[in-house]
Amino acid sequence: MRKVRWMVAALAVCVGILAGRAAVALAEPAGEDAGRIVVFRFDGGLQEAPPAVEFGFEMGPRHSLYGLLERFRKAKKDERVKAVVVTFDRPEIGWAQMQEIRQEISDLRAADKDVYCYLEEASGRVYQLATAASRICLVPTGEVRLVGFQVEQVYFKGLLDKIGVQADVEQIGAYKEAGEPFTQTAPSEKAREMVKWLADDLFDQMVETIAEGRQIPNNEVRALIDRGPFTAREALEANLVDETLYAEAFAESLRERYGQAVEFVHDYGAKRGPEIDFSSPLAFFKLLGEAVSKVKEPTKPSIAVVYVDSVIMTGKTECGWFGERGPTGSTTIRRVLTRVRKDDGVKAVVLRVDSPGGSAVASDIIWHATRAVGGEKPLVVSMGNVAASGGYYVSAGARAIFADPGTVTGSIGVLGGKLVTKGLWDWLGVTFHETTRGRNADLLNSNRPFDDRQRALIRKHMQAVYDTFTDRVAKGREGRLKKDLEQLAGGRVFTGRQAQANGLVDKLGGLQAAIKFAAAEANVSDYKIRLLPEPRNFMDLLMRGLSGKEEDEEGADVEVAAKAWHWTLKTPAVRQLLPALQKIDPHRAGVILRSLLRIELLGREHTLLVLPGEITIR
Repeated sequence: MRKVRWMVAALAVCVGILAGRAAVALAEPAGEDAGRIVVFRFDGGLQEAPPAVEFGFEMGPRHSLYGLLERFRKAKKDERVKAVVVTFDRPEIGWAQMQEIRQEISDLRAADKDVYCYLEEASGRVYQLATAASRICLVPTGEVRLVGFQVEQVYFKGLLDKIGVQADVEQIGAYKEAGEPFTQTAPSEKAREMVKWLADDLFDQMVETIAEGRQIPNNEVRALIDRGPFTAREALEANLVDETLYAEAFAESLRERYGQAVEFVHDYGAKRGPEIDFSSPLAFFKLLGEAVSKVKEPTKPSIAVVYVDSVIMTGKTECGWFGERGPTGSTTIRRVLTRVRKDDGVKAVVLRVDSPGGSAVASDIIWHATRAVGGEKPLVVSMGNVAASGGYYVSAGARAIFADPGTVTGSIGVLGGKLVTKGLWDWLGVTFHETTRGRNADLLNSNRPFDDRQRALIRKHMQAVYDTFTDRVAKGREGRLKKDLEQLAGGRVFTGRQAQANGLVDKLGGLQAAIKFAAAEANVSDYKIRLLPEPRNFMDLLMRGLSGKEEDEEGADVEVAAKAWHWTLKTPAVRQLLPALQKIDPHRAGVILRSLLRIELLGREHTLLVLPGEITIR
């Protein structure tokens, strides 16, 4: 009954949204002869995969990276587009995503399209993106915060001590420091060493990017970074921007250049909301039917892009009511890969990985499915911001691996253990009495740490997982590694550029480069792109929830539930604390949420392939 109530409530909400969206549908701008200036506004985050539930139109500003890049490519080919303007409103763009968008801006310029970046303020990452433009304009009271960047790691031992919880973890690999946030209050020497080589390469990339974009020598860029931040006047004097103008004057300057009749198009290439003829009493129901209708399958050959875009767990991928995805489920990805393997219309597969890893079992299930696909048709990996540990595991068997220079990857190692919660229950006044049968029945008991015999058992199991992991990598990368695998494994993390130099990835490039490579390997030139797991039809999910009918092996692959991971943290203290943290310090609140998911994972599966700690670059 609870699921039924949720379904009915969701349907009511969606009906209201359909009506609201329909009322504000925008018409196609007129005046094609005058030409167009396309405006792309970056606000909030860019998700990798498409939404898990399709309502028939875009809902709000949830942009996918692929969709955005497609709109850039459409503008590049459109003769009516005279110029492109890129603006920003507190964007949350990963390092690798920034590099992929920057490449698309460079491609626009190569196609003789002028590209302008209009800034009100710019962080170092936004500024790197802006340097790909033909010209950079800054509001006269704006600021360029070109000050380098900060790598931040979070540690929870102090918190766990306060609530009487102890993390008893083991690791395989000297650099596999994924358990440190729960056992220490600061990084170990190995962790410091690893973060240093990551930061060094990313800083070099930042300097090289700005130097190339602004035609400033590398040593001068380094000196400018040490002088930052810059006011608008200082940025202009330092050649970091080309002009300072308010928005109205900036728009007028573009009209003077391209003609007063030129149109500014803010929704170029976006999926439009439907229009309703409110004079007809049946029009809305016709609209609802169209919104939930099936998507037509492509008739020409296709390249499938399959997304592994979050923490990897066993089971199905879960999502919220409005399409937001939770952890990636191995069952979902296995079924998708099985479908594309059997589909003769799919000529090649690109696995887009943006994941810090997760469950060892789930990672192996996905790896096995990729190998099955790769035995019949080309399978290529494209790495996003992060493809580490389990994210690298699922990539290891690909025909070719693409990564952006700033991708974080590697972390070939294993973490295992449990949480000892006796102190917490003692503080709450709760006691547990145990009666066991079997020598190892209490192996994962949360009342006490492992004893020596149990610890040896855990490490034996973890070593077996590590041996399997390294074997998968050794066979998948045979003949391509530049060093002995043990010099690259052991939990070591690399940038994409470092990984390519060591043979852990094959080529530096983004998703589009990987797609083109896969198409060439499949010997197809005219093809469509299929993004998978494809959004589920909302009405299908609604009816399945009401009927309780289960899908077969090739059926629905996501589960709409109110228990996606960020809804599992329901204790009163967390529910009160997190909203406040999200308002006060949204970045760190997100880090805490992702770290708490690692605790949840450890309690659920006990053997993990995850990126060491929660490394964030600001």
